[in-house]
Amino acid sequence: MQALVRTIEGTIRAYVATKRQSEILSLRREIVSFVKDEIDASLEAWGYHLIDLQINDITFDKVILDSMSRVVASHNLKAAAENEGQALLITKTKGAEAEGNAIKISAEAEREAARLRGQGVALFRQEVAKGMTEAAEQLKQANLDTNVILFSMWTEAIKNFAEVGKGNVIFLDGSSNGMQKTMREIIGLMKAEQMNG
Repeated sequence: MQALVRTIEGTIRAYVATKRQSEILSLRREIVSFVKDEIDASLEAWGYHLIDLQINDITFDKVILDSMSRVVASHNLKAAAENEGQALLITKTKGAEAEGNAIKISAEAEREAARLRGQGVALFRQEVAKGMTEAAEQLKQANLDTNVILFSMWTEAIKNFAEVGKGNVIFLDGSSNGMQKTMREIIGLMKAEQMNG
């Protein structure tokens, strides 16, 4: 009987040596079938026939169990590292997309604000031009010189320079000839605008 037990154990070891450790626990039927066929062939020469064989438990040495545990642990660590890497990639990608969208929204808002500011300046200039036109018409109806409007604008500009200026020096020709020259230039600009507009 001892010889039969050793033969069975040796056959099991021979079969198990051809497989990976992680497969062995799931190959119970295959192990039984292989060992039964091998042992049955040996017993047939002695006049016996093996009807059934059962493997109750498959155990490994502590060294093999520790090795298998390390393999499983390293596999789990690898999977965890891959998951963390994917999560970090997704987080960074989503963060970059959000930042890109914020920049895009900010740029669109700035573009819209600039457009509205431009419309506001254009509207202001139109209103100023309407007011000046009305004032000029009233001055003509009263038989007064319309250059009074230009003189008023020129003095307002000088007053604004003085009030708002931050230490800048502006040289103006305050003589009557200088004022007349400036007025002619302003009138020329207004006539050019009327021709173009």
